[in-house]
Amino acid sequence: MKRVIILLTLLILLIGIGVSSGQFKLNIGNLDKYLKLPQKTEISTPSEKVKIVSEESVVIDVVDKVSPSVVTVSISKTRSLSNLFETNPFDPFFGFQQQQPQRQQKIEQDIGTGFIISENGQIVTNKHVVADTNAKYKVITNDDKSYDVQKIFRDPGNDIAILQIEAKNLKPVTLGDSGKIKVGQMAIAIGTALGEFRNTVTVGIISGLGRGITAGSPFEGYVERLDNIIQTDAAINPGNSGGPLLNSSAEVVGLNTAVSSDGQSIGFAIPINVLKESLESFSKNGKFQKPFLGVKYKMITKDLALLNDVPEGAYVQDVVEKSPAEKAGIEPNDIITKLDGQKITDKEDGLAKIISGKSIGSRMTVEIWRDGETKLLTVTVGEYTGE
Repeated sequence: MKRVIILLTLLILLIGIGVSSGQFKLNIGNLDKYLKLPQKTEISTPSEKVKIVSEESVVIDVVDKVSPSVVTVSISKTRSLSNLFETNPFDPFFGFQQQQPQRQQKIEQDIGTGFIISENGQIVTNKHVVADTNAKYKVITNDDKSYDVQKIFRDPGNDIAILQIEAKNLKPVTLGDSGKIKVGQMAIAIGTALGEFRNTVTVGIISGLGRGITAGSPFEGYVERLDNIIQTDAAINPGNSGGPLLNSSAEVVGLNTAVSSDGQSIGFAIPINVLKESLESFSKNGKFQKPFLGVKYKMITKDLALLNDVPEGAYVQDVVEKSPAEKAGIEPNDIITKLDGQKITDKEDGLAKIISGKSIGSRMTVEIWRDGETKLLTVTVGEYTGE
């Protein structure tokens, strides 16, 4: 027994020496590897300054920030109802009965959207939303407060209107820069969808730029041709007109104005830079102003000019009575070729583009082609006052 104990002791000692010297290629430090012990994992806590941004959080932040600045536009008017359905066409004495006076019905309906641009009650919407000059309009804010519209200023050159209400300490929106938007970026629309569902939020992308459309209101039957428009697939329904189109920074980049009746998921908005230009003019003069020449014309392209042996320019079809054009001596069938030395071409958006950049009351030289001869006339730019 003593020998057995001594041999076991020596064996254990030899094994210990071998392990410690590495003879058995066993590293004590990696013992957990051989024994399949659970590995330790380090759990790192993200810094409070780091925020994971998702599309959902962006939309929620934008809506929370801008919704208090979005309003519903409501119309109030009276219309006459005929007695057609109160008569009996089979009554032999029907034609000799005394006709009853027409009944009057009062209509109150949400018809559009707007957004606040100043603390003292100025609100932007589409001109076609408030096209009925005989109706009365109200504005309902996000907190369900109702205000009568005191004044309406309609931009004669764009589908833009400013509503004035008596209110203070309102929260205006932040206007962005539509010149920086790109196709594919996020677009968020807020409005009174279908004239019924207030504060409806829809999300999509900017799906096109520089579009030309015909805008209108299904409630008022008003239409207008608009160019250089933003296209989006964020759902814009009747009633959304006048609402803001927003980017992910909660800035308004467009004024929602129309929905396509021929396509699906296609809406349109006026670039906010167009609105900013109109607002700048409005702030200076207290009203919208549009330079006015007073001609109805059709552009003659380069190819058409070569084909007909006439100069390229704006062919005058008609002249407005008592307009600056008539006073300057411009006549139908004239071809306007230059304004202040600037050549008029179809590629440069024609005559209207140049006129829009002129100041009301300024004088300019007009070069016309008439009966094979070139003439120079002087025109004083007028102001368009029509609605």
